[in-house]
Amino acid sequence: MDNVIKIPVRALAEYVYRSGSIESGFRTATSFTEGSRIHREVQKTYHENDISEVFLKTDILYESLQFIIEGRCDGLLLSDGNTTIDEIKSTSAPLEYINEDSNPVHWAQAECYAFMYLQDHDMETIDIQLTYVQKTTGEIKKFQRTRSRIELENFMMHLISTYAPYAKLVYEHKLSRDLSIRKLKFPFREYRNGQRQLAGSVYKTILDGQTLFASAPTGIGKTISTIFPSVKAIGEGILQKIFYLTAKTTTRQTGEEAFKLMADHGLEMNVVTITAKDKVCFTAEGKCSKEFCEFADGYYDRINGAILDILGTERSLDRPCIEKYASKHMVCPFEFSLDLAYSADAVICDYNYIFDPKVSLKRLFDEQKKKTVLLIDEAHNLVDRGRDMYSSAIEKIHFLELKRQYKTKSKAVFKSSKDINDFFIKIRKQAEPAKTIVFTEVIEEFNKLIEQFTEHAEKELLKGMDGESALLLDTYFSAQNWLRISKLFDDRYILYAEIERNEVVLKQFCLDPSLLIRQAGKHFKARSFFSATLSPMAYYKDMLGGQAENYVAFIPSPFSKDQNEVAIQPLSTRYHDREKSIQPIVHTLNRTIKSKPGNYLIFFPSYQYLNSVLEVWSMLSGDIPTIVQGSGMDDDQRTAFLDKFQAKNAGTLVGFAVLGGIFSEGIDLKGDRLNGVIVVGVGLPQIGFERDLIKHYFSRTGKNGYDYAYVYPGMNKVLQAGGRLIRSETDTGTIILIDDRYLQGKYQSLLPELWRDFSIIE
Repeated sequence: MDNVIKIPVRALAEYVYRSGSIESGFRTATSFTEGSRIHREVQKTYHENDISEVFLKTDILYESLQFIIEGRCDGLLLSDGNTTIDEIKSTSAPLEYINEDSNPVHWAQAECYAFMYLQDHDMETIDIQLTYVQKTTGEIKKFQRTRSRIELENFMMHLISTYAPYAKLVYEHKLSRDLSIRKLKFPFREYRNGQRQLAGSVYKTILDGQTLFASAPTGIGKTISTIFPSVKAIGEGILQKIFYLTAKTTTRQTGEEAFKLMADHGLEMNVVTITAKDKVCFTAEGKCSKEFCEFADGYYDRINGAILDILGTERSLDRPCIEKYASKHMVCPFEFSLDLAYSADAVICDYNYIFDPKVSLKRLFDEQKKKTVLLIDEAHNLVDRGRDMYSSAIEKIHFLELKRQYKTKSKAVFKSSKDINDFFIKIRKQAEPAKTIVFTEVIEEFNKLIEQFTEHAEKELLKGMDGESALLLDTYFSAQNWLRISKLFDDRYILYAEIERNEVVLKQFCLDPSLLIRQAGKHFKARSFFSATLSPMAYYKDMLGGQAENYVAFIPSPFSKDQNEVAIQPLSTRYHDREKSIQPIVHTLNRTIKSKPGNYLIFFPSYQYLNSVLEVWSMLSGDIPTIVQGSGMDDDQRTAFLDKFQAKNAGTLVGFAVLGGIFSEGIDLKGDRLNGVIVVGVGLPQIGFERDLIKHYFSRTGKNGYDYAYVYPGMNKVLQAGGRLIRSETDTGTIILIDDRYLQGKYQSLLPELWRDFSIIE
């Protein structure tokens, strides 16, 4: 039936009964959870006739909509002669802070289950119990109520009638959306070479519930070729939602443009973009509590109205749109975008909302995931981003400062901070005179100290925030993340400490994120990892959690060798040879732009190398306009830099930039906006402690550790930088690769086919 609205008990209860303000991040972290371990421990105490995890379901017809509400109640207690619905909640807060009315959502969930049970049984009353469990101590606190059949019927009608306007809006939107999708044609006159193949690969991946790794060249239109078949799958009922995941703002904008293009051709879809909190915060302070922010104060009292308003009026829920409605309804724009993500047909956001255990959208139920596709753009970036997401560091200096701050204020926080600081001192002495020390296994004693610290910090923070609480809150979050990562720690991790004078940093470093990436995505309907530079494919498939049965697509380039002139200058750019290389690099740049004036980007492996060449270039280049990438450029500075590259420029413009930086991928300078790219070096990451740990790990697992740690990530930067040049079938230009290693077989095998017909600069 088309008019069926299926909703889990928890989602219905939260929609109607969530109220109040966004609290400080601390209160969010210490909120009630549904920890399965604690649930099982409570359920083990049930009597013989009691039943755990009881599936309950009800159908209610309301205003021509058929509501199917279902869920699992934690316990059905039958042993004492009465019938009791038991709802279990665990919390890290002390139970003295929990009272009967701490969270109306919990009672609402339990009463939903009670109503469902009474529907199926000839009973007039039923008991309801909330069981709260303190996660650390195991202490239990219970509250009980008795409800009659008529009370529960009235309660359910209140829930349904409150939820119905939203449900009706979603239902009517779905009808118009699906009709628009059925009419939608590919939004260009024809497919480019390779686009149809990529679109077909993505569609089959969705149809089969598979994982796809697609290497598709820059310039063919990967974004529309992945989104369009996903949209079609929604119209056919195969999917309900699309997540378009990116690493950078530029690729998020490309995703927005693709959906807007289809909207111009008749598509009616709700598409939300999640922008980072620090960029959209109206107060620019990021303090999410009613004391500091009027948009957090009473947020949950206003959010349902804001969602109904924006979804009833808009389709493209990008940053300006969300900010407009957030301001109108006085709600936090960041939290607003997260709430909209659960309602939208498509979500454009950073990788971390799916893959990062600290950030992920946890209210996505498995049932929703089974109807959702992940489109992971520029997927090569997810390898190192994954390492960052699944790693955790903790610093001595914070506990030393907390020890000083809380000496007279809180004995528990003082002692806990002192114990951790003392442990760091012990590590420092153990390492002397070395600056690093690698541990062969998890330090359980340290993890226990961190756990104790979080307990004491929680109790202190629950008293309220003051001038000294900011450090305690930040350190608490670091400690929570440490404990979260410690549960993932296995042989794919390594634990090490870095010592710099009195400071000690301990880090759980994820060497191989592949398993965790695969686990984060496994409950979704399908996953498509795509990039112009998934090369070598075996490496990226391995590092992104691929398996033998996954699909692989190689899309040939639609461009010809005649479009770019490639040259290699066999010059050593290794660290100890860089001084000698400066003059030849400047000479090559000068000769190139004199013979072919135009707009050029020259990429360097580091700012230091860039500045050394820039110094000589500035003395010899005369009046040739030159612009330079600065470190930490904001969006406006980045835009100003790119705006200098215009096809109408008279003469030559040279841009100095860093390989792997904001200008070496994700930018689109078509036609004569860019006439040449020069890449200095082979992009290898700087030799360092962590990279060597990665190298040794993969060598131990039977792979080429040096290639995994250095060569493949480095050459990916080169391919991305060179890919800025040819963006369409009419683009032409020059690519110069400066390094003698480009003449070695290993490096040549990693170059695109179109680059292999090169000349050599003597």
